[in-house]
Amino acid sequence: MNALTKETGADGGTIPRQRAVSKGDGSGAPASEGVVLNAFSHGFLALWALMIVLPLLWLVLSSFKTDTQIAGSAFGWPANWSLDVFSRAWDKGIGDYFVNTVIVLVFSVPLTMLFGSMAAYVLARYEFWGNRLIYYFFVAGAMFPVFLALVPLFFMVKLLGMLNTFQGLILVYVAYSMPFTVFFMHAFFRTLPTAVFEAAVLDGASHTRTFFQVMLPMAKPGLLSVGIFNTLGQWNQFVLPTVLMQPQSGDDPERYVLTQGLIQLQQQQGYETDLPVLFAGVTIAMIPMLVVYLSFQRQVQAGLTSATLK
Repeated sequence: MNALTKETGADGGTIPRQRAVSKGDGSGAPASEGVVLNAFSHGFLALWALMIVLPLLWLVLSSFKTDTQIAGSAFGWPANWSLDVFSRAWDKGIGDYFVNTVIVLVFSVPLTMLFGSMAAYVLARYEFWGNRLIYYFFVAGAMFPVFLALVPLFFMVKLLGMLNTFQGLILVYVAYSMPFTVFFMHAFFRTLPTAVFEAAVLDGASHTRTFFQVMLPMAKPGLLSVGIFNTLGQWNQFVLPTVLMQPQSGDDPERYVLTQGLIQLQQQQGYETDLPVLFAGVTIAMIPMLVVYLSFQRQVQAGLTSATLK
């Protein structure tokens, strides 16, 4: 208990005043524990950042070296900062693989966002029989390993005549990304204020107009977040294009995406070691996603936290 001392007021009376607490009463223990925990967490995050950044930095620096420099000093600085190796990697097929990947994602990501947000909106805002069953069906799809579906998926796409076609891979990417999109956007749509929806309905807006002109703009942070995750996941996807994007005959052209193309580039080298070209190809595949994430990282953080804060 803090002891009380007396102070003389302006009218001659006494005013009780608390005496300052000494620092030796143990009240500083929680503060010290917080400092230790804060230092530990920051140290762990710094170590984790080094584990991520250093390999990427080594990869980019190695693309400017020659095979001799890589073998002699793997961690040394390049002697020549020429961009010729990136031109060689582009001409060896990385350019075609890059364009194929962009073509697929230009259609697959918007379609995923459109269909996923529409399904999540209906499941979050409308009550009907089977609502929860359909929602849990999507949630189960997010937990289902894609490897278990490769064989039936291959035969299904083959029956549709879409093996080694962009439209076949686009449809598979949309279906593959739908469960996570619905799960994420469902939680986000449930946090939006109901009063805005009711006001739009009272003004005579249809369900479609309410969704596209009222509710969807309000869900922009969530759309940006899940859009970035879908872009990263589809850009780095390897298993699905490996199974579905193989030439079916001698006249069928190769339509490899970047992840397949990097493996193809490594196999084409054979006994001719040209590691800088391979590193340059990986750098070309990596830079667009780094730019996208760094450009929208604040929006991603806002989308992930807004549903919790509302």
